[in-house]
Amino acid sequence: MSSDAPATPTATPATPGSESAKPEPEDRLVTTHHVLATSDGELHYTARTGRVVLREEEVTDETFKGWTPRAEMSVTAYTLDDADVTTRPITFVFNGGPGSSSIWLHMGLLGPRRVDFGEPDRPTPPPYGLLDNPQTLLRASDLVFIDPMSTGHTRAVEGGKPGQYHGWKKDVEQVSELIRLWTTREDRWMSPKFLCGESYGTTRAVSVAEHLQSRYSLTLNGLILISSVLDFGTQDFEHLRIDEACVNFLPTYAAIAHHYGFHPDRTLDEVRAEAAEFASGRYRWALARGTRLSADERAEVAAMLARLTGLSRDWVERADLRIEHWRFCTELLRSRGLAVGRIDARITGPLHSAIAENMDSDPSIDALVGPYAAALHHYLRSELGSDLELPYEVFASAITKWSYAEFEGKPINVSDKFERVLRANPHLRVRIEYGYYDLATPYFSAEDMVAHLRLPAGASERFDHAYFKTGHMPYVGETGRVAEAEGITAFVRRASTRS
Repeated sequence: MSSDAPATPTATPATPGSESAKPEPEDRLVTTHHVLATSDGELHYTARTGRVVLREEEVTDETFKGWTPRAEMSVTAYTLDDADVTTRPITFVFNGGPGSSSIWLHMGLLGPRRVDFGEPDRPTPPPYGLLDNPQTLLRASDLVFIDPMSTGHTRAVEGGKPGQYHGWKKDVEQVSELIRLWTTREDRWMSPKFLCGESYGTTRAVSVAEHLQSRYSLTLNGLILISSVLDFGTQDFEHLRIDEACVNFLPTYAAIAHHYGFHPDRTLDEVRAEAAEFASGRYRWALARGTRLSADERAEVAAMLARLTGLSRDWVERADLRIEHWRFCTELLRSRGLAVGRIDARITGPLHSAIAENMDSDPSIDALVGPYAAALHHYLRSELGSDLELPYEVFASAITKWSYAEFEGKPINVSDKFERVLRANPHLRVRIEYGYYDLATPYFSAEDMVAHLRLPAGASERFDHAYFKTGHMPYVGETGRVAEAEGITAFVRRASTRS
């Protein structure tokens, strides 16, 4: 990949406000120009990275006080040169956490450059590297990667309080405002528009889509939901719905057991089908019985769970037939001295103690974060010309808690927002991606959410479902990455047409 012009800082003037001893913050975006070779031919594109000032209307005693700066939002955007903005799609991208930056989708899947991670069982050693990404979504859509409050280089303005944005409602409002502002400044109201989120980013994507539609009358062409979680109650081990979480995780446990050889001479699909049938039927019934379950019935269920999951029957019995996912990660390969990754069960790491009840960290995060962080820091400065020196927060250390005040007394569930945008916009298309070895957002749980959506007849025809023999991030590993990238590109092209 080549850069045709040196990095040139450009700034957008701040909106005038009340006089102050301190200057108002201003947008600071660095612009560079690049060429990338792809299977669709050469892409000539412009990259911009830096921070955009977000403001909020301030009204006191029913008196408008102006637009007050609240945040400096970290973005990296790519636009195809000389494209018609009325037909060229634009996709706004973020990861989840909450508290994660957009580094993963940016440097792992969608951007024009990507990290050289290697394979789950053969990761690239330091100092890592960067590669061109011929499968970038830039082939089909302009891209804007967004880092929510306290992630990446996003910060509150001087004197501001970032904590007020560490919660579902204000996070949705702030990300929506950035999208509205970008769409307006860049004259993209007539462009086909998409949101792409991963993990909690799917919660955010659905919520932002509903907010954009209801608050600004801004409608979308499509949503891309990677490893989705819209109804947290379907996978919550900590509160009253633990039995439902146990049911929904079981097919993932069985798939992981198959990956590690606990189901010889059987296919993955055979194992998953058996686990799904058992989870939906006998297992769900047994958990609902509670202490009414007879000794023989309990023994039968324990034996089946042990066979499907690869765990010992004694351990399953002692766990009261309820297998919590972090403990599963610790127990499955204990005899080998290994813990299984929660984000990607294909990745293992050494147990810190042979008798530990729980692993002390997720080995898949340990394996992924170093290569991605190194790649992004080098890329922003050396290739995109960023001169920002404050830490790029891969995971926001400033976020100590996330407010779900709007859901107090009930499970966190935004599927009603999903239903709303799908009913109001009959042209909205949805792509949902599932990873079989994902213990953060199990695929059976996401399928259950979709099955319970209250939608008009025929609405399911607007859904694309894609399954991968991967973890939470299907793009970890070349086979999954290429298939995922090509699938998303094809989806965006289909959903952008006016037919």
